[in-house]
Amino acid sequence: MTCFPVPGFHYVQGRLHAEGVALEAIAAAVGTPTYVYTTEGLTAAWRAYADAFAGQDVDICYALKANSNLAVIRTLATLGAGGDVVSVGEMRRALAAGIPAGKIVFSGVGKTKAELAAALTAGIHQINVESLPELDALSAVAVELGIDAPIAIRINPDVDAETHGKINTGRKEDKFGIDFAHAGEAYARALSLPGLKPLGIAVHIGSQLLKTTPFRRAFGKLAGLVRELKASGVPLSRIDLGGGLGVPYKSEDAAPDYHAYARAIAETVGDLGCRVTLEPGRSLVAAAGLLLTRTIFVKDGLHRRFLIVDAAMNDLVRPAMYEAWHSVVPVAEPAAGAPLTEADIVGPVCETGDTFARLRPMPPVAPGDLLAFLTAGAYGAAMSSTYNSRPLVAEVLVSGDRFETVRRRPSFEDSLTLEAMPDWLSP
Repeated sequence: MTCFPVPGFHYVQGRLHAEGVALEAIAAAVGTPTYVYTTEGLTAAWRAYADAFAGQDVDICYALKANSNLAVIRTLATLGAGGDVVSVGEMRRALAAGIPAGKIVFSGVGKTKAELAAALTAGIHQINVESLPELDALSAVAVELGIDAPIAIRINPDVDAETHGKINTGRKEDKFGIDFAHAGEAYARALSLPGLKPLGIAVHIGSQLLKTTPFRRAFGKLAGLVRELKASGVPLSRIDLGGGLGVPYKSEDAAPDYHAYARAIAETVGDLGCRVTLEPGRSLVAAAGLLLTRTIFVKDGLHRRFLIVDAAMNDLVRPAMYEAWHSVVPVAEPAAGAPLTEADIVGPVCETGDTFARLRPMPPVAPGDLLAFLTAGAYGAAMSSTYNSRPLVAEVLVSGDRFETVRRRPSFEDSLTLEAMPDWLSP
């Protein structure tokens, strides 16, 4: 019996279900590949945070970059989530999905003046500034609009999150934030510029952390800096600690301890008199989603066995980009004691990198069989593309015994409408 990481996915009479809906029914109605999310899974992930931080002065702002589907955002918004955005497009999605402007934080190292103006005009909660040039640009925009910009300055604490190098964001060689040693200079400049209200301080060391030790190092270092800045007259009332809790992708991975995370925060910054903002993304949506795919061919080569599926790297890029692991299970539950044979699970894109798993022990799989890539609700559809002129993957949300297509699969004709033929090439 496969153990699924959150409520929402389970076998019923030998068929994998999302809550009360058979995945076979979704495949028949919507086709494959398709992302399937469960309301039950999203709610369980939210409650893990809400329970751990009950009684603490904490705001939880969902990081939209993990999954920016409007229905997913709306589900979390109805539970109480704010939004952490890194583009004006994400900000507009957060607003369209029902997150109030006053609960939105705008992060990111390369905000344009147009984006800064849009954020100020919308009246969002806070802009996290990541460089001295951004301070100057925001000041100019704020003065032009006649709006005081509420800001936090993101500090780079030079703490290794001990995670994948491409998602490690708090080391001195990373592009994010202002060097710890220059924090005082940054706040002095912010206080001297018109149109800026430096109310907070921000830090984010990376994602997919499964232990609290790096958090404690970063937050402890930040706490000392906050005390120094307050003593020098900086009116700090907010601390943004970023996201970072990971999820178990493999059965042997330790599940994150939300209560230990809450204790780490309370014991490092809890006595500073500042309201805390958290920006979880992956841990709210990853396990609540899977990628449903259908086997096209089973190819037995001289040295390898290949399961060729209709999902590809353009639909789920994490294995190709991060060497990421996703558990893969058949939708039809294998018989107890079914023999396992190693196989490479690959997509149809014309690149060797279009490989989801190598030498993965799998039960018998035949052409036409449905498979599910688990823990795929984060950085799956959000990072999908139309590489090889493949249509964007569809998305479905399940609630109880109901399901709805929350992003349809575009037709080829839809994709052509985005392009135009120059006059000189017209027939």
